[in-house]
Amino acid sequence: MNETDVIIIGAGHNGLTCAAYLAQAGLGVRVVERRKVVGGAAVTEEFAPGFRNSVAAYTVSLLNPKIISDLKLSQHGLRIVERRAQNFLPAPDGRYLLTGEGRTKDSLARLSPHDAGELDGFNRKLEEIADVLRALVLRAPPNLVESFGTAAIRESFSALGTANILRKLSLEQQRLLLDLFTRSAGEMLDEVFDSDLIKALFGFDAIVGNYASPYAAGSAYVMLHHAFGEVNGKKGVWGHAIGGMGAIGQAIAATARQAGAEITLDAGVREVIVERDRAVGVVLDNGETTRAKYVASSVNPKLLYTRLVPSNALPEDFLARMKSWKNASGTFRMNVALSALPSFTALPGNGDHLTSGIIMAPSLAYMDRAWQDAREHGWSRAPVVEMLIPSTLDDSLAPAGQHVASLFCQHVAPELPDGRSWDDTREEVADLMVATVDRYAPGFASSIIGRQILSPLDLERQFGLLGGDIFHGALTLNQLFSARPMLGHADYRGPLKGLYHCGSGAHPGGGVTGAPGHNAAQTILRDHRALFG
Repeated sequence: MNETDVIIIGAGHNGLTCAAYLAQAGLGVRVVERRKVVGGAAVTEEFAPGFRNSVAAYTVSLLNPKIISDLKLSQHGLRIVERRAQNFLPAPDGRYLLTGEGRTKDSLARLSPHDAGELDGFNRKLEEIADVLRALVLRAPPNLVESFGTAAIRESFSALGTANILRKLSLEQQRLLLDLFTRSAGEMLDEVFDSDLIKALFGFDAIVGNYASPYAAGSAYVMLHHAFGEVNGKKGVWGHAIGGMGAIGQAIAATARQAGAEITLDAGVREVIVERDRAVGVVLDNGETTRAKYVASSVNPKLLYTRLVPSNALPEDFLARMKSWKNASGTFRMNVALSALPSFTALPGNGDHLTSGIIMAPSLAYMDRAWQDAREHGWSRAPVVEMLIPSTLDDSLAPAGQHVASLFCQHVAPELPDGRSWDDTREEVADLMVATVDRYAPGFASSIIGRQILSPLDLERQFGLLGGDIFHGALTLNQLFSARPMLGHADYRGPLKGLYHCGSGAHPGGGVTGAPGHNAAQTILRDHRALFG
């Protein structure tokens, strides 16, 4: 039997972040990971001979700059480069929108002079609220407690700190914040813009990883969630980690190991050990036991509480609610090896647009139909596809003259209707996704020389993403902020003493941010100091 101060379940980027901070503070830390590689869903793997790619998570913006600095990730090889253009949206009629520094307004003016005039004001308002999120992501949200005592006093100070951040907003900004948390992105965008393509640009952020229509209440928050990132000090910019997303996990793991953390791979957890209402360790799949003062989990909270923690150790009402934890990304992931770069009918040939996020979903109505179709049929027969070609920025990923592309596809049902299995339909749906891109870039399908398919079921099996949910739980109003993962447990502490949440199922939610791992580590350290001085 092994002993340590902290055992962390899962070596995804959040679990590693938590480990690094705790090890730097002098605690003994062991991370156990079911897979044979660190990084969770942020990994780089060879998926066809000679072709490597970020096989699940695929682009960088939300990784918190404080974490990059604190953990000295650049010293461990992490280098992030900006896309030369941010987004490219081709339309079937040959029009297009190309965005990025010095590009967006000119490109939009050719589509709608009115929208070009509205753009700066809309972006400014969105950025003001995004700044609020940036101030909130590295602190625990106010947590509800039932009785007066030390915990209630602590949470009162937390609520006061949050209120001080929100107090800086004007009344109109507070109204906008409420709109962004409760309204649909589609409604808000329709009120400002005329052109389908500019609405589709923002609307895509509202439905990416969100199995919902852009007209669904709360989708405006998902749009906002994707707006608070930055790359190399530039707000709202997206980039690429040289070597793929695996470079992030490898760099954090190097920092953690340097600080003394032990990371054990090929070590899945069978059960969390509970004694007298306290988590005291884990049993691995091979029967090995590790005891610890604290157990932190970076896996989906529903997976933690319905598969790893003994059900008789949990309060009945807590377990009942956790069984209803909503997982719904509507995501289908592909990686393809290409013999040549695609050429788009709307903008033929090579160019900076091929370094961008290429969004093939020309209107909010198209996105809405895609969701409606997926609910009825199991997947949209006119799907939403974003393509990135990271080898245009990173020649280490593919042989000379050849390329790799990521296809991030929405909408597909996490579970197919009529009892069908994704194992039986994945190839058919993959062909559809390729054909969708080929309609915008003829010849794309014939340039594919290898492909990797990850259906929602594949994402669950390989990465523990229940239902293929990339966020470890839908970003709906009842699963956000003080309700993530549940009212009464937003402070990263579980219902059992010594048990903590350090993954994306905790505030601020999904994306490669590192924030839940950072915040959980601070909570564990506070509790440790309170107990041991």
